Amino acid sequence: MIMVTSQSSHSHRYQIPANLLKPMWLRSRESLVDNGLIYDPIAASACQRCHLAPECLSGDVDQSQLLHMTLTRLCDEKITEFIHRHPDAWVINVGAGLDTRFYRVDNGRCHWIELDVTENLLWRQKLFHRSERYKHMSGSVEELEWMTSVTVPDNTPLLIVCEYALLDCCAPQVAQFVQTLGRQFENACACLVVAGDLTVSRWGQKLGSESYAHGFSQPSEALVNSLPWVRWSQTFSPLERQCQRWKFWQRCLKRFPYLKHRLTPVLVQLRW
Repeated sequence: MIMVTSQSSHSHRYQIPANLLKPMWLRSRESLVDNGLIYDPIAASACQRCHLAPECLSGDVDQSQLLHMTLTRLCDEKITEFIHRHPDAWVINVGAGLDTRFYRVDNGRCHWIELDVTENLLWRQKLFHRSERYKHMSGSVEELEWMTSVTVPDNTPLLIVCEYALLDCCAPQVAQFVQTLGRQFENACACLVVAGDLTVSRWGQKLGSESYAHGFSQPSEALVNSLPWVRWSQTFSPLERQCQRWKFWQRCLKRFPYLKHRLTPVLVQLRW
């Protein structure tokens, strides 16, 4: 359990589920690291009022933080590149949780939709301020009715982002989500984080991976098979990151380059 206390005239204690707050807490820790991969002052400010239960600190927290933050940095970079090319683009963040990416990459012109189940959106409203160019909607990677109610202006570049939510989905659910995206939105792009098939192995766990609901030996190919009309795809592994904190693992796996997409979650970028 993770507790958050708001600083108001009447102090409230928020009991936020640990799995919901953990990504923000890791961003908060990374913001205090010299030359950290992510600087997130909003997360740092919120988590200064956190009280962590002992079980939240179990395991190799530093390695888990490195893996999560590398994936987050990859997502930030790809989204920033997209809105740099398309300043007036729309971005749909599926399974937003307590993500603060909008505030990190906003260019002052893009439009943003935070999509999650209703109870998670309520936490967002308590912890973060609103912006006129972004709104909240109820929906998830499993409840796909939202796709028919999202209105994006014609001929407007669209990017769908899913950083963590698909990791809790089995392979058929991932395929259904990708297929439905392709049918509902024309000429869109997606940044999707999915798990390699060796994340449950000893080495995958040492790299910071957790137990996920699926595992693909060839993540990009698995998604393209679900959406045959994809025009372009590319996979980005945390292990490819130029970062001193990854150097040891990169040396260990130098002889086995085919494992870099299998031992951890990876970011797959699609365009159709």
